[in-house]
Amino acid sequence: MPTPRKGARLGKDPAHQRLMLANLAASLFEAEHIVTTVTKAKVLRPYAEHLITKAKRGTIHDRRRVISILHDKQATHKLFSEIGPRYSSRPGGYLRILKMGPRPGDHAPMARIELV
Repeated sequence: MPTPRKGARLGKDPAHQRLMLANLAASLFEAEHIVTTVTKAKVLRPYAEHLITKAKRGTIHDRRRVISILHDKQATHKLFSEIGPRYSSRPGGYLRILKMGPRPGDHAPMARIELV
């Protein structure tokens, strides 16, 4: 009997997906918007919103947890110093996904994910 799937794995194993999402989130927090495929954007959205919620609380424990997830101190610093306080009064929905045209090479549907 096959093992039940727990959502899209983006064609990789879970460890590679965690690292890929951490890199996408770090790039998103530094540039405040990125262009990626629609599937990656849909998987990234709850992942990044959870990190922003941790940044809103801003405790030392949350900061250490985010550093252990992202492995990028500069992105974590920007997340806690600029992005977290910006959304302190917002209850959720920090990211927006805008669908774009297909990628020229392989016709993959592209999307722009950005902070609201």
